[in-house]
Amino acid sequence: MSKTIFSKIIDGEIPSFKVYENEYVYAFLDISQVSKGHTLLIPKKASPNIYETDAETMRHIGEALPIVANAIKKAFNPDGLNIIQNNGEYASQSVFHIHFHLIPRYENDIDGFGYQWQTHEDEIDDAKKEAIAKNIAQYIQ
Repeated sequence: MSKTIFSKIIDGEIPSFKVYENEYVYAFLDISQVSKGHTLLIPKKASPNIYETDAETMRHIGEALPIVANAIKKAFNPDGLNIIQNNGEYASQSVFHIHFHLIPRYENDIDGFGYQWQTHEDEIDDAKKEAIAKNIAQYIQ
C-alpha cells in the first residue's frame, strides 16, 4: 500500500490539528469541518478499508471512538453525533486509509452536513429480509 495523506499526517510530514493520540490511533480535525468539531479517527497501522483491517486494529479503533466522541460532547455539547466510515469510491471514500468521521450535529445548524437516511421498510417485506439476512449470515466465519 502506498503512503496516503493520513500516513503522512501520522509521520508528521503534513501538519494536522491533533485531538487525540495513543500508540495505535490518531485523531485530528477534518480539514473540511462539515460541522464544528468534525474529527477523523485513523489507525496508525494502515489498511485501505474495513474489509482489509485486522481485528486487533479494529479493537483499538473501538476503544478510541468513545474517548474522542465524549471529548467532542464535552467540548461542544452537540445535539447528536454521526460516526461515518466509508468503504470504496462508490461509498464516497476518498482516502484509502481506513478512517472514521465523528461529525457533531447541532439542532440549529442550517449550514451543516444535511445527512439523510432513507428507509425502505414498506418496500422490503419480512420474507425478503429473511432471505437477505440468510445470504449475509452464510459468509460469517
